[in-house]
Amino acid sequence: MSVAPALKTTPTPGGSTLPESTTQHGNKAHTDGRFGYVPVQTRSDRFKSVNVADFDAVTGREAVWKLSPVAKFTDLTAGELDGAVYPISSEPVDGVTVDWVDRTDARIGTAGTPEERAAANAWSTFEKALAITVSGEEAKEITVTRAELGTGARAAHVIIEAKPFSQATVILQNNGDARLSENVEIILGESSNLTVVSVQEWNSGAVHLTNHFASVGKDARLKHVVVSLGGSIVRVNPSVRLAGSGSDTLLLGLYFADAGQHLEQQVYVFHDAPHSRSRVTYKGALQGQDARTVWIGDVLIGNKAAGTDSYEQNRNLVLSEGTRADSIPNLEIETGDIVGAGHASATGRFDDEQLFYLQSRGITEEEARRLVVRGFLTEVIQQIGSPALETRLQDAIEAELLSSDSLPAAVTPAVEAR
Repeated sequence: MSVAPALKTTPTPGGSTLPESTTQHGNKAHTDGRFGYVPVQTRSDRFKSVNVADFDAVTGREAVWKLSPVAKFTDLTAGELDGAVYPISSEPVDGVTVDWVDRTDARIGTAGTPEERAAANAWSTFEKALAITVSGEEAKEITVTRAELGTGARAAHVIIEAKPFSQATVILQNNGDARLSENVEIILGESSNLTVVSVQEWNSGAVHLTNHFASVGKDARLKHVVVSLGGSIVRVNPSVRLAGSGSDTLLLGLYFADAGQHLEQQVYVFHDAPHSRSRVTYKGALQGQDARTVWIGDVLIGNKAAGTDSYEQNRNLVLSEGTRADSIPNLEIETGDIVGAGHASATGRFDDEQLFYLQSRGITEEEARRLVVRGFLTEVIQQIGSPALETRLQDAIEAELLSSDSLPAAVTPAVEAR
């Protein structure tokens, strides 16, 4: 018969004894729950894979999906996608090539990797990638339009490459019907200057899930603009890695949610090189029952990013009852040697003083409210840098405002801001 060894004991102040543990308290995982589970500690540590089978089924409880209506697009996260080539239109521009390339193209996978199942599903399925390649130091602009994607579940992959010292504006114009999951890779060579504008003016029933991955080289500058106006569910998530010393990025967002629309943006900026700079400004308006917007802004200043200068902000203007705006800025800093870093978030209704000022000069209340909304959103539009597109977007905003019979004098927004 074996005999268990006697436990060491420790005297207590009252004279009794307690068993003495042979390991440090708290150094052993609990027996209940997920044994040994350690949560992700920083934004860059999230699991990544290009294989959809590596991700669990989407439940809506995941950090990346908890604010999204996941039940409305299970065909994009769990179903089979059509990865075939689709119709596009663009006018020829000197210094820009637009081609379809094979999955074996060396550029694929160099800007980023999916962190969620919808993106991985698209990555696993696309047959050819649409490659837009920019060269030459002269400024140029090209618009690539997609308007015939149909209503079937579809996958896509886009590459936008700016060669060293090149400069251009690339506009991705989205119209018509769609049920689309896609990945867009943006690659900036040394000292290049690239503006990428993604315009979502889908039909009312469209669903669009897209992840933009950007890698910005030494002394290069990326201006990335997201404009979401049309569609039922539109989720555009830009991730920018400032990979080269002296790299710079300006991320702008403009959105206008009507009744029943869900417009979402999850922005991530990773300062991974010294003396890099980033500015993030997203502004949106909401009107109509169940209009919903989501903005999550993550900035990570890595331990190699000495001399970083970073600031992000989100502003939402609520125009009617029954809307909801979620605004969540996050900032992680892993080095103390920075120029500056900060974030801000605000959601509210009209500024009564602005309205009073305009009405005191003979402007009707309804027109005053429209002027305030246009002024609120114009800050973003005027920074795009394409006069023709800026004018067209101003007209689109005016049409959105006129689609409502009136703008109420006071609202109480449902707000989630942290």
